[in-house]
Amino acid sequence: MTQRATRLLQLLDDLRRRRRPVRGAQLAEQLGISLRTLYRDIEALRGQGADIAGDPGIGYLLRPGFLLPPMMFSEEELEAMVLGTRWVASHADPELAVAARGAMDRILGILPEALRLQVETGGLFAPDWCPKTPEPWLPTLRRAIREQRVLHLAYADAGDRVSQRTVWPFAMAFLDDRRLLAAWCELRGDFRHFRADRVLGLEDAGRHYPQTRHGLLQRWREHARIRQRD
Repeated sequence: MTQRATRLLQLLDDLRRRRRPVRGAQLAEQLGISLRTLYRDIEALRGQGADIAGDPGIGYLLRPGFLLPPMMFSEEELEAMVLGTRWVASHADPELAVAARGAMDRILGILPEALRLQVETGGLFAPDWCPKTPEPWLPTLRRAIREQRVLHLAYADAGDRVSQRTVWPFAMAFLDDRRLLAAWCELRGDFRHFRADRVLGLEDAGRHYPQTRHGLLQRWREHARIRQRD
């Protein structure tokens, strides 16, 4: 999602929560943008169908009933998203859990009343259970994957032997009892999997890895297929 698309969603969320008009200067300050940019964003939302009343100097109010067409899902799709966000909220790190709840709140906020009630009172739940406190490295690892950053790891293996690794992280699996990081390890010159709970420390290496995340994923999958054949 682009920076502007994210900002438009934030603006829409802010307007959706308000019951009285809010001045443009206040909205602009909250979003960290200029008034001129805010006015353009208001017009962009109106162009997408948002019924926003008001004008510069008066204040803005989002009238009820605005539905984003891409947010209209089937019942099965909504149930899948509810179950998925509840699982993330109970198994991932706190930062990602907050994001999951925020995404679900955004979806619920633009659904028709009857459909929103159906989702909110649905019977699908993910257990609020995690065997241990999520590792503090998870947000940093996720950002490194997203931004294709090289990391320095202090890592303890199954025998508690500590090594220093420089890795290119490109994927992470969230299992019930552990988190696994898939990365290219410069020390081994090969793909390696690291348990997040065995990471003793990490820092950004100050550079991007020289390949794309997509390319690494393709190589990793091919590598796994070859090993399975062998």
